[in-house]
Amino acid sequence: MSEANEIYEQAEEFLIQCYSELEKSREELINRLAKVKQEISETRTYTHTYEELVHGARMAWRNSNRCIGRFFWETLKVIDARHLQDEDSIANVLFDHIQKATNGGNVVPYLTALNPNHNDGDIRIWNHQLIRYAGYEENDGTVIGDPASLTFTKACETLGWKGKGGQFDILPLVIQIGENTPKLFPIPHDLIVEVPLTHPTESAFEALNLKWYAVPIISDMKLVIGGVEYLAAPFNGWYMGTEIGARNLADSDRYNMLPKVADVFNLNTTREYTLWRDESLIELNKAVLYSFKEAGVSIVDHHTAAKQFERFEKREQDANRDVTGKWSWLIPPISPATTHIFRKSYKDQKVLPNYLYQQAPYE
Repeated sequence: MSEANEIYEQAEEFLIQCYSELEKSREELINRLAKVKQEISETRTYTHTYEELVHGARMAWRNSNRCIGRFFWETLKVIDARHLQDEDSIANVLFDHIQKATNGGNVVPYLTALNPNHNDGDIRIWNHQLIRYAGYEENDGTVIGDPASLTFTKACETLGWKGKGGQFDILPLVIQIGENTPKLFPIPHDLIVEVPLTHPTESAFEALNLKWYAVPIISDMKLVIGGVEYLAAPFNGWYMGTEIGARNLADSDRYNMLPKVADVFNLNTTREYTLWRDESLIELNKAVLYSFKEAGVSIVDHHTAAKQFERFEKREQDANRDVTGKWSWLIPPISPATTHIFRKSYKDQKVLPNYLYQQAPYE
């Protein structure tokens, strides 16, 4: 099968479903398919209308097997930045995304779509998330900051960036077009909302000097809609508390804070049977949820998220759509057996449109 035919088949499949869900007439669909077929035959690609782009991005969220927050897929807002041609303009629209998504703490799901067919080559955002903390490896092998960012931090340093060497240094945006030299863009400080972590009952917790940023904006996955691949299409929802409290700050290969939290609460760490890790985990997650709520920043606890996912499953069943999922990601990392997800099974099947992983440009 030729490349053009393959793209058209994917476009046809998407457009039939998209126009059906949008309740378009059969005549509109037939006319659109004819135009798309002609465009693909001439250019080996085609351009989505804004309406197709928006619904395709929402469908991709709906089909995201690892996401427990899919109940809100229809609320995703889309910034159409496909007309942008240079790194500076792209950086500015990403800054705009951060501001609109953060929304003063009342987080709004957003996606920014950049040109999938740029004349000078692919547009790539090097960052895993638009906002993330740096990681620095010391001579003795210890890490200051986020160990998950070590490789990207070194890539930024190679490009001329120099961080302060702290636990929570915000990394710059790195944008590359084609084979051009990547460009660095420090994120304006006033766009970034960070939440200092305190505990609802233990004042000594503040001495840990922990904090986390308000909005997770994934920026290294590609959005695939009807045969068109948007290699740069950052998107966000809001945090589930366990993402921060049970993974980012707790994992031994991330900030590894459980032993220090145990010290704050004077827990017996000499034996595993004391369950000090479990108790530390709960206290850390209580602090995350409490602090975000006190700061007026959107966040959801894992029990509420699981109930929302159950409502999503019911809605999909009513719409005669199968719910795919990756069970190991859908169960929360705390008390998974208390959720209905624990007792269910899901097909980890790729359904398009979707957000897919791609290799980092700097690796």
